[in-house]
Amino acid sequence: MKRRKLLNAAALIAAVSFTLSPFNYESAAAKTQVSKESRERVKGVSQAQYSYKDAIRETVFVETKLDSDGDGKPDRIAVDIMRPKESDSGLKVPVIMDASPYYESIGRGNESEVKDRDKDGRNEKFPLFYDNYFVPRGYAVALPEMVGTNKSDGCPTTGGFEEIESIKAVIDWMNGRARAWDENNGEVKASWTTGNVGMIGKSYDGTLANGVAATGVKGLKTIVPIGAISSWYQYYRYEGLTYYNNGPGGLAGRVVSSTRKEVCKPVFDRLNAGADDASGDYNDFWDERNYVKDAKKVKASVFAVHGLNDYNVKMNHLENWWSALNKHNVPRKLWLTETGHVDPFDFRRAEWVDTLHRWFDYWLLGMENGIMKEPAVDIERGADQWETHSSWPDRKAQAVKVRFAPGKNSTTSGVLTTGPVKGNPTQSFTDNPRQTEQQMVSNETNVKSDRLAFLTEELTEDVRISGVPEVSLRASVNKEDANLAVYLVDYGLDTRVHHESRGEGISTLNTESCWGESTPEDDACYRDTVKTTHTAPYEVVTRGWFHAKNWRSIEKESLLKPGKSYTFQWSALPDDYVFKKGHRIGVIIAGSDFRRTIPSTTGASFDVQLGQSYIELPIVNGKKAAGF
Repeated sequence: MKRRKLLNAAALIAAVSFTLSPFNYESAAAKTQVSKESRERVKGVSQAQYSYKDAIRETVFVETKLDSDGDGKPDRIAVDIMRPKESDSGLKVPVIMDASPYYESIGRGNESEVKDRDKDGRNEKFPLFYDNYFVPRGYAVALPEMVGTNKSDGCPTTGGFEEIESIKAVIDWMNGRARAWDENNGEVKASWTTGNVGMIGKSYDGTLANGVAATGVKGLKTIVPIGAISSWYQYYRYEGLTYYNNGPGGLAGRVVSSTRKEVCKPVFDRLNAGADDASGDYNDFWDERNYVKDAKKVKASVFAVHGLNDYNVKMNHLENWWSALNKHNVPRKLWLTETGHVDPFDFRRAEWVDTLHRWFDYWLLGMENGIMKEPAVDIERGADQWETHSSWPDRKAQAVKVRFAPGKNSTTSGVLTTGPVKGNPTQSFTDNPRQTEQQMVSNETNVKSDRLAFLTEELTEDVRISGVPEVSLRASVNKEDANLAVYLVDYGLDTRVHHESRGEGISTLNTESCWGESTPEDDACYRDTVKTTHTAPYEVVTRGWFHAKNWRSIEKESLLKPGKSYTFQWSALPDDYVFKKGHRIGVIIAGSDFRRTIPSTTGASFDVQLGQSYIELPIVNGKKAAGF
C-alpha cells in the first residue's frame, strides 16, 4: 500500500547502518577548538577537574530581533549560565544547553525542579544533573528561558517562529553574532566559550532542540531530543482528527511568565484561531511549526530518545524526524524504551549518564572515544532488557499485507490471513462514541455491533514488527462524517512494562543516588526509580485514528456521500514489538476513541468489504516469518 504523505516528511522508512563513522561530516575532533593541553589531561572521557562550588554563575539577557508582545522593543531572552571559574582566565569551554519554558512553575525532571524554589526572585537552582556532572568536566551549562517565560520578554507561540528564534539567538550570541546584557544592563560577551553547543531536553525542551537544529544555525554541534515534538500538527491532530480543542493557546497560557499573562492573551487567542480546531486540517499555521520539512538544514548530530508507549508525544514524531534525518545523512543515535513519556535518567540511569557523557565528549570536545562505532540503536524488549541494533526500523522489515477474512460463522470473530479472501464478504459495525478502549479490544472472540475483530491462530514462532503499520479499509458509510480507529493487539498472558501506570512505566523510590558534585543550594542527588510491570492477558501494541472526511488529504476535508464506497488509508503509530510464540495477533477496527480524540456525534455505520481491506505489518524477515 502506498503510504499517505504527511507534512511533507519522507513517506518511506529508509533504514541504514550506523556502525560507521558519521557519514560525510568532518570528524568531531577536527571541528573543535579545545587546546592540546586539555586533551592530554584526559584518557577516554573528560574527567572531573574543575570546582563545582567555585564555578561562575551568571544571568545574561540576549537581545533578539523579535517583538512578540508588540511593545515596540526587542525581546530579550534570560539565560542562566554556570561555567568553570577557569573560563574567566583563558579556558575555552563548550556549552550544554537545556532551553525550556518550564523553569518558573511546572519544573523539570521527575522531581519537577524549578530555578527559584523559594520565590525570592533569585534563581538559586540549576534543575537536573547536567550542571553538577558536566561543569566539573570542563563544560558550561546554559539554561535559556524560552520567549515569554519566566524572566524573558515577549510571548510564547506554541512552537512558532518566535520560540525557535529566541533560542537560536542565544547560540548566535555564544558565537559572536548577537548581543547580550547582564542584570545591571552592562554588555556581556561570551568570550569564554568555544562556540560549540549541544542542546538537550525532554518534551518541550527537546522540541526546541529539534526546531533550532532545523534552522541550521552555526555552532550547534549536536542535539539530544527526549520524547520531543517534530511537528506540532501531530501533537494536536492525527490524520485530521483533533485530540482536544484550544490546545496551542491553552499551552501558551500555562507556560507564559506569571507577570505576562494579560499582555499575551491576544497572542493566545490568535494561536487558537490559526489552529482551526473546527476542521482539524493542516494549514499554514501548522506548516510553520513543522520542523521535519526543514530536516535538510540540520547540521547537528542527533541522539534521540523516545518511548514506544509515549502517548503524550507519540512515536510518529520520532519516526518522521528520524526518517527525514536519515534521508539527509545526519549522524545519529537512538534509544527506544517500553515506557511512556519518561526521561532516560529515570529508566536507565547509569547507562544514560555514561552514554551521554561520551556523546558530548565526542561531539563537543572532539574526543575519539568510539561511540560512533557502536551499534546506533538500543531497544528495550522487556523491563530493563535491552537489545542493540544497527538500524531502525530494522533493515529486514518488510511490509506484509495481512487481509481481513470472516470467521467460521456469524458468532465468531474474523481471521487475519496472508492469503487471499474468497468472494466479496462484507461485515458491518456502528460507531459507538462512548465505547471505551477496553470494551473495544477485550472479549476478542465475540462478535460485537460496534467493532470488528480479526485474529491469527496461536503463533508458532515469535513475530517481530519494526516500523509503521498501515491500514487500507474499503467501506461505505451512511453519514457525511465519521471517525475511524485501528488497534493492533497482542493477545497472550504476559508480564509487561506497565506504561499506563501513573509513572508511565516507572515508580519513584525513597532512596537517592548522586550524579556529580553538590553545594548546599544545588545538590546532585535524585530519587531512584524502578520499572513498573504488570501481568495482563493482552497488550494494545499500537493505535491509529482517522477522520474519514480527510480521505483525500489532511489539508482539506471532503464530506462523504452516504452509501458510496471509499478506500480509507491511514497509519497506526510506529512501533518495534515482538509477538511471542503461543500468542495471537489481533486487529480491531472501530469508530471514535473518546479517550484520545474528540469523538464523532454522527453514530455512523460502516459496511466493510473484507476482500479489499487489509493492514500492512512491517514484519522482520517478511512473509516467511509471519507464521500465519
